[in-house]
Amino acid sequence: MTPPHTTIETPRLLLRRWQDGDAHDLFEYASDPEVGPVAGWPPHQSVEESRQIVQTVFAAPETYAVCLKQDGRAIGAIGLKFGDGADLADADNEAELGYWLGRPFWGQGIMTEAAGAVLRRAFQDMGLARVWAGYYDGNERSRRVLEKCGFRHWRTTEDVDVPLMGETRTEHAGCIMREEWAPLSF
Repeated sequence: MTPPHTTIETPRLLLRRWQDGDAHDLFEYASDPEVGPVAGWPPHQSVEESRQIVQTVFAAPETYAVCLKQDGRAIGAIGLKFGDGADLADADNEAELGYWLGRPFWGQGIMTEAAGAVLRRAFQDMGLARVWAGYYDGNERSRRVLEKCGFRHWRTTEDVDVPLMGETRTEHAGCIMREEWAPLSF
């Protein structure tokens, strides 16, 4: 049996469940037009919209607020998606990794650290066989995170529907299998 949703710690980060009180922090970063659109979702328009996302989308199992230990504020999100919630993973022993990070924290290795910790949970605690991830053409930051975590390219698909943005894009997808995974040192 998979252990219940947990809090994950790394040297700099605390990955924890989202709380209603995180709505203001979420809005601060998710309203930035440089953050969501590259990942396929529009900028948040209000704190109330962010609160609704916390209560619905971010309430899913294995969905974490990415927080710096120094202040505990939510600065991004990361999670594993399963079944109908995943676009790439379809087997019971697979998941899809998704993530985003507020712009002030880009380029500091924070998301690579968070992704490494979530992969450890996926493979060691949950016993998953494979984790998938994708990014849209032009999202070089996301590509680099996956590359640093050991994902290998699987396919590139053109004209992928991005419903929240009302457009199509080119998507790059990759995966990492448990036997290929090597824990990152932080």
